Amino acid sequence: MAVKKFVVGVFTDEEVLFPAVKKVRSAGYKIHEVYTPMPIHGLDHALGLRETSLHTAGFIYGITGTTTALSCIGWIFNSDWPINFGGKSHFDLPAWIPITFELTVLFSAVGMVLTFCYLCQLAPFVRRHHFNLRSTDDQFTMVIECTDKTNEADVTAFLQSVGATGINTQIAETGWWLGRYDKEKVPFEQKALA
Repeated sequence: MAVKKFVVGVFTDEEVLFPAVKKVRSAGYKIHEVYTPMPIHGLDHALGLRETSLHTAGFIYGITGTTTALSCIGWIFNSDWPINFGGKSHFDLPAWIPITFELTVLFSAVGMVLTFCYLCQLAPFVRRHHFNLRSTDDQFTMVIECTDKTNEADVTAFLQSVGATGINTQIAETGWWLGRYDKEKVPFEQKALA
């Protein structure tokens, strides 16, 4: 994982943060992430994030559940255990609807939860760098990634001009790693900045 330098701006009000995001993007700085203690309507559009594809994944998982149910029931009643139940045909679709519906919902729900956890990198064994511990309490945190062309002093001055109450510079790994939060040693502290 790459070790990078970030300028972290802390905001205390969402009414200051929202226009600041637009100004930072229009100034050409690369916003790594914005952490907020609550959802802010329209922030994803202000950050330029595309719409999620989770609903498409849910549809694919649902179709997989439907196909699994119909093929499994069809195989059981036609090949594996073909029993005549009171003169019914071996392809009795109305009787299969409850099981097909339940497997469709089960595959879709479990698949979307696992996909969401994978995309957001959420798991008990995954550890990420926290730029501001109070971003889940009452502060809003904007993290700007420093590239080769970024001047740290200019970014700091720009964040002060758009209303950041606290600004600091941090060096962190951009991804996630396996680890526990109760350990003192952090992997990125032992690496030199590239």
